[in-house]
Amino acid sequence: MAQINKSMTIGEILNLDFDTAQVLMGMGMHCLGCPASQGESLEEACMVHGLDAGIVEKAVNEYLADKAKFEAEIKDGAAE
Repeated sequence: MAQINKSMTIGEILNLDFDTAQVLMGMGMHCLGCPASQGESLEEACMVHGLDAGIVEKAVNEYLADKAKFEAEIKDGAAE
């Protein structure tokens, strides 16, 4: 299962799973398309937006875990 940490750049997180953009944008990070944001760490981006990096990190990792679980259930269902 993929996981992120707050030292990863926004670009690395989006490259890991582009769908994490919906989580980040839902938490107030609407500048994901900005070239400068791609090189910022999650922690730096959170600081700019007044967000707690630990909470955002946890939310993204929960999303990734739920997505992996859902995909595994689909795969298991298809194998039956």
